[in-house]
Amino acid sequence: MPEGDTVWLTAHRLHAALAGRPLVRADLRVPQLATVDLAGRRLLEVVPRGKHLMARLEGDLTLHSHLRMDGSWHLYAPGERWRGGPPHQVRAVLETEARTAVGYRLPVLELMATGEEDGVVGHLGPDLLGPDWDPARALAALVSDPERPLGEALLDQRNLAGIGNVYVSELCFLRGVTPWTPFGQLAAPEKLVALAKRLLEANKSRPGHITTGDTRRGRTHWVYGREHDACLRCGTPVRRAEHGQGERARVAYWCPRCQRGPTPDPSAGPGHGAA
Repeated sequence: MPEGDTVWLTAHRLHAALAGRPLVRADLRVPQLATVDLAGRRLLEVVPRGKHLMARLEGDLTLHSHLRMDGSWHLYAPGERWRGGPPHQVRAVLETEARTAVGYRLPVLELMATGEEDGVVGHLGPDLLGPDWDPARALAALVSDPERPLGEALLDQRNLAGIGNVYVSELCFLRGVTPWTPFGQLAAPEKLVALAKRLLEANKSRPGHITTGDTRRGRTHWVYGREHDACLRCGTPVRRAEHGQGERARVAYWCPRCQRGPTPDPSAGPGHGAA
């Protein structure tokens, strides 16, 4: 599941492979871009912004993509077989003489003037891995709504950009509270913001979101993806439920012994409030 650190790593790999070189092929396989020809333009840079990727090209153009749940970019050498998925899942091909970047299952792919990027990323809060990172600004946004559940506040990219489901569950575990805890009840919220920054920084140069410091299979996360497994700290079975409402509902994992705070009412069904 791509989060801010995954997007950062993807951007830096694409930049290292393609930046400074003209495109010899640019195949954009979405209806609105099917007739666009970018061949011959030099790719200037690829930069991340939260969970967004901005590939900037000569001529004041930016190719914007977002990975959401299962999108990905893969790099290949000339003649190498593409292995990121079946051909019908390819949404973009950017090729130089040395490398080919293939975007699979990209739910967002659009071309815009570089000067208009704020139209798609201007609403984002400070980027945990970006040059605009400002912990004081992020904290001020979070504490401005003290009744909002912690999980929802962290996932709101307008507060701080880059956190997804994995880090929400893991941050809540490490701070000893449930994702349904009102943000205003969190002790020392500045420590949560600092911890989020440290976790993403620690993982940005490697695949996966390792939060335990243990790279062994099944031990990389404290609670995320570990429903019914024993908590790595106390041995209590990890639980799973949804937080948020409607289209914004997301899955969360927590240890009922290690984490304090409200939890969902099992009789209310998925997506309902905490008790």
